[in-house]
Amino acid sequence: MTTFTHLQNGSDIRGIALDTEEETANLTPVAMEKIASGLIHWLLQKQTIQPLTIGIGQDSRLSGAKLKEALVTALVNQGVQVIDFGLATTPAMFMSTQFEEFACDAGVMLTASHLPYYFNGVKIFNQSGGAEKEDIQFILTHTAEVASETIGTVKKADILTPYAADLVQKIRQGIEGTPEQPLKGLKIIVDAGNGAGGFFAEKVLQPLGANTEGSQFLEPDGHFPNHIPNPDNKEAMASIQQAVLANKADLGVIFDTDVDRSAVVTKTGDVLNRNNLIAVLSKIVLRENPGTSIVTNSPTTDHLKVFIETLGGKQVRYISGYRNVINKAIQLNEAGIDCQLAIETSGHAAFKENYFLDDGAYVIAKILMLLPQLQKEGQTLESLIADLKQPAETQEVRFKLERADYRPLGEQVIADIANIQVAGWTIDPENDEGIRFRLGEDFGSGWFLLRMSLHEPLLVLQVENDESGIIPQVLHEIHRFLNAYPDVNQEKLVALLA
Repeated sequence: MTTFTHLQNGSDIRGIALDTEEETANLTPVAMEKIASGLIHWLLQKQTIQPLTIGIGQDSRLSGAKLKEALVTALVNQGVQVIDFGLATTPAMFMSTQFEEFACDAGVMLTASHLPYYFNGVKIFNQSGGAEKEDIQFILTHTAEVASETIGTVKKADILTPYAADLVQKIRQGIEGTPEQPLKGLKIIVDAGNGAGGFFAEKVLQPLGANTEGSQFLEPDGHFPNHIPNPDNKEAMASIQQAVLANKADLGVIFDTDVDRSAVVTKTGDVLNRNNLIAVLSKIVLRENPGTSIVTNSPTTDHLKVFIETLGGKQVRYISGYRNVINKAIQLNEAGIDCQLAIETSGHAAFKENYFLDDGAYVIAKILMLLPQLQKEGQTLESLIADLKQPAETQEVRFKLERADYRPLGEQVIADIANIQVAGWTIDPENDEGIRFRLGEDFGSGWFLLRMSLHEPLLVLQVENDESGIIPQVLHEIHRFLNAYPDVNQEKLVALLA
């Protein structure tokens, strides 16, 4: 039986969907037909009621229509009732399994998040949540066509309007008195990066009374002509910062392509992403749920841990990958440890109260629920995290592992550096990914983390210090250590030290 496991990317499916000068497409219409069969086999493992109903949505990528056509045709030929939702978001596709009007057995989103235009991918949900790594592996290895005595059906529907209406209702209910237009008098602009998030201005903010003039790049365009739709990208964040300041907005909101990640910019132009966004959301959930635990991925600042603990909460640093942090939070709750938030520095965030769904729009909803109260109290979003200390300098370096069997090499490097003897370097035991050192004495006050990339042949180094000018000393020591590993490419580190 033919398998397509090369398309697996953790708990997602991803591949090249358009031929370029450098790349040949491997996520093709033929591959989508096989994925359709695997999806049916997977669902039939879990239920016997037929026919199946599967909802399909897509972001603005150029390849979306072609891939969706192949997927729909294959599903219909195998007896599935298909709902074609057209332009959609990843969290909205999960909600297609929850809204009674659709009651989909599975929601499928065609997206490759912030990756270049020639990529595409598949994210899959059933009614209990997102597909796990083992589910994707099953789907990609069970691709025989499913025999069906009947032909399925296909109909078109709009998912973004009911999804947006649900968000509006939740925001109103989250504000004291449930006002109809709680954002009246506020100017809030949206940057959708020409992805799928443009609906948020018209369908969420405007019904709540906000003035959205100055919003930008709301029109879907798979060429992504203005900037990469990625809240973790410096150019993207600089663009929304400039828009907020130029329009004298009270808040700026930016989404990634499929709206499972987001970030905000305050009226003064301050960026709330990465550690700052985690801090804001932590403060919100700790107000509502005193003492709760918050799961993050490993590359967070030490200052975030102090911030959360000062508020009475607990930070659990875990391995990177949005499904990993979500699953860790679910495990903690099952073990009787209250955990209300799972969040990565990249902006992936999931709340217990919201199905632990990776939902960038709901992140913004939680912040919007707080804005009217902050105004009454004369506070700002910045004031919420005034006690979060900011590092003097940070640096990230990625080392390519130039060996076909790269993972054992990376793991060996991490194991060996545990034995390095440098005065002022001590291993941080509160770490589940790679190795993390605390820095002291002649190396200032800070930390560094060396870990394997989740899906690429890379070692990733992240360094932070509260004293300026110290990081080059740390990098020099790491450079000397890595000289013993010729298959670890240090070009980027050498360039930094030049």
